[in-house]
Amino acid sequence: MMLAGGAIGGSNLSVAQSAHAMGSDTIKLGLIGCGGRGTGAAIQALNTSGGGVKLVAMADAFNNNLQKSYRTIKGMHSDKVECDGQRHDGLEAYKSVMESDADVVFLTTPPGFRPQHFEAAVAAGKHIFMEKPVATDAPGIRRILAANQLAKEKGLAVQVGLQRRHEVQYQQCIEQIHRGAIGDLIFARAYWNGGGVWVRPRQKKQTELSYQLRNWYYFTWLGGDHIDEQHIHNLDIINWVAQSYPIEAQGVGGRAVRTGPEHGQIFDHHMIEYTYSNGLKLLSQCRHIQGCWNSISEHVHGTTGVADISRSVIRDRSGVKQWEGNSPETRGQGCQQEQHALFSALRAGRFPNECDYGAYSTMTAIMGRMATYSGKRVTWNDAMNSKTQLANTDALHSLEDSAPVEPTTDGRYTIPVPGSKASIT
Repeated sequence: MMLAGGAIGGSNLSVAQSAHAMGSDTIKLGLIGCGGRGTGAAIQALNTSGGGVKLVAMADAFNNNLQKSYRTIKGMHSDKVECDGQRHDGLEAYKSVMESDADVVFLTTPPGFRPQHFEAAVAAGKHIFMEKPVATDAPGIRRILAANQLAKEKGLAVQVGLQRRHEVQYQQCIEQIHRGAIGDLIFARAYWNGGGVWVRPRQKKQTELSYQLRNWYYFTWLGGDHIDEQHIHNLDIINWVAQSYPIEAQGVGGRAVRTGPEHGQIFDHHMIEYTYSNGLKLLSQCRHIQGCWNSISEHVHGTTGVADISRSVIRDRSGVKQWEGNSPETRGQGCQQEQHALFSALRAGRFPNECDYGAYSTMTAIMGRMATYSGKRVTWNDAMNSKTQLANTDALHSLEDSAPVEPTTDGRYTIPVPGSKASIT
């Protein structure tokens, strides 16, 4: 059985000889990025058993996020929060967490900062949990992969927030597919169609950079567009099934409904045809438009059957059910399960490293965005070798700094136009 998609792997023991099973020792946690996901992930880490876990350091660009998160986590685990004097705000606050005595750091800021923070965590010798996606452009992906080589040499655990890999029903269903339950793979479908997310209005005297950070979802340099930030989950599942990554992509996308300046730069729909080296075709669809057909799911068609992976059901070509997963209690519990997996592995002296597949699935999403933004066929090699850097986050030190993207005179932002040589990729 492929547990967690091969998530629990070996490390370079020649460098990790000094590492030892933490057993029942208290594991110290540092949190970088105190929004909803970071707060939730920290609570889930503190929920784990087998030994003590304490939150010892926190950082966020915004003080109000920091304090709200601190109160929320302390309200859930009052005896496991010991970060007085170790709560830091500002764009460089992450450095203080790296200098703390945290054993594990959680990287849950907007994704545009992930490569920078990941490099710093590896350099500091910390075990790492980082949310997906791990970058928003190809230079960021290359930076992640290079830093991960050093993480492997140091024997550091690296876990990525693609939590479906830790849900038993996903593991069971994909194991069945790999055993031949639907025959040879022919075609796949993946969807993240929903109504969209929050918008945070501009405040008086707010700097442009502060506004964009508050509304990071709508700026490609920060969030990667919703194909990268959300649809990556579905793309990662198909990559897991295919045990590969697509070699090319072409597609369409645009802004049909979310057309105002408050929606920044990103599209509200993407439709992409991915092709894998074995000929498998994936139809990928993600949409943020209210009142439309919604689905968040993954499906694979084979020569003898069809798998609804999200429901953990396999049917033959005539629609008769042939198999169904038997762990419904784990459905939707992947975020907690991934923390159980990480902390139990550390306590047993294992060092999971999920970075490579996290990076390649992120790149799959970025390649799809490049296809829809440009209107061109994009190959994997062209995408991976792209020199287009959406932002130099290392140059940002204060909320008073200039934003990497500035509005035009009418308060709007430059939008990708398929077919245009100036399209953002």
